Amino acid sequence: MQTRSGSVGSLEEGKETVVTIRSTQFKSPPLRVLQLFVLYLAVCIAFSIISIYTIQHFGIYSVITTVKSNFVTCDEEPNDSLDHWRKPPSSLLHSMNDKELFWRASFATRIKKYPFNRFPKIAFMFLTIGPLPLSPLWERFFNGHEGLYSVYIHSLPSFKAEFPPSSVFYGRHIPSQCFFTAEEISEWGKMSMCDAERRLVANALLDISNEWFILLSESCIPLYNFSVIYHYIKKSRYSFVDSFDDPGPVGRGRYNESMAPEVTLTQWRKGSQWFEINRSLAINIVEDIKYYPKFERFCQPECYVDEHYFPTMLAIQASNLLANRSITWVDWSRGGAHPATFGNADISEEFFIRIHEGNECRYNNQPSSICFLFARKFAPGALEPLLEISAKVFGF
Repeated sequence: MQTRSGSVGSLEEGKETVVTIRSTQFKSPPLRVLQLFVLYLAVCIAFSIISIYTIQHFGIYSVITTVKSNFVTCDEEPNDSLDHWRKPPSSLLHSMNDKELFWRASFATRIKKYPFNRFPKIAFMFLTIGPLPLSPLWERFFNGHEGLYSVYIHSLPSFKAEFPPSSVFYGRHIPSQCFFTAEEISEWGKMSMCDAERRLVANALLDISNEWFILLSESCIPLYNFSVIYHYIKKSRYSFVDSFDDPGPVGRGRYNESMAPEVTLTQWRKGSQWFEINRSLAINIVEDIKYYPKFERFCQPECYVDEHYFPTMLAIQASNLLANRSITWVDWSRGGAHPATFGNADISEEFFIRIHEGNECRYNNQPSSICFLFARKFAPGALEPLLEISAKVFGF
């Protein structure tokens, strides 16, 4: 007990010693404190003089600009980073007119090997007047394949889409000028139609991961599941552009001699407007200033420029890259100026068996029974029966 008492006394004595020392320091002469204050004041004055001299000779804005340029927010990449070029635009909205858009979209890399992991995508481009009545079927088709496709929609600017945020079509309408008026709808085939198609291709080219480009309408449906279509397109050596020489009145009979020498009669081609092209041909389409003026001026109705412009221009520039057939099935057997339209009563398993098995074509120069990946024209009333049989008939 005495030992414990002595220990406590020792600790208390230590505290008193500290207090005594502090008291002694406080009572030291004030000269040292005055010296420290004068030194501090001199340093402040010197720093102020140096700052004023620096600003006068180098400018305060250059300093601020340097600091600001090195600051990047969490959701923003500097413009000189690789991600700025390889990532797709965060929004399809932009203020470019067609001339500016086509110029920007024509940029092409000369080095074919990419310095990053690039997963090639298919750009599904929907050309429509207004709504997409078959969108629920397409939603089911795309489900589970994120990162392998992009969606673009061109419609009348007056049309206001109302897709929910969860939809693959949400926010996918591209900025567009009116490619036809209500009066022009009955005059299908004017150059304004090709303008809309070029606009879709140009917007899709802004995403560097888009490798293949498929033009579709609001009445199109897929005939197979996504995996089948993706690998069919990916493994093909050719792009699917319908391009052939028609010697009859609706082929060569539409040719205007004023199109020479850029386009001669022997080069004149006809084909379906619904195509699939690779990135190289897509750039050919948006950068064309040689053939476009000729077709715009000399291919007026009843020429139907959408049936001749791309088939002719691409055949002249890259005929070795074309399969010379379309992968979109249509039925012309009923005659008339337009293909048959199919509604609720037409949809059955037998109907699609005939489409799947009733064709022969060449794929990569070999005989094939899979010739069409898409089909049209399907009316809005066909949606419900299509959804009912899609799993069994289409595989999704």
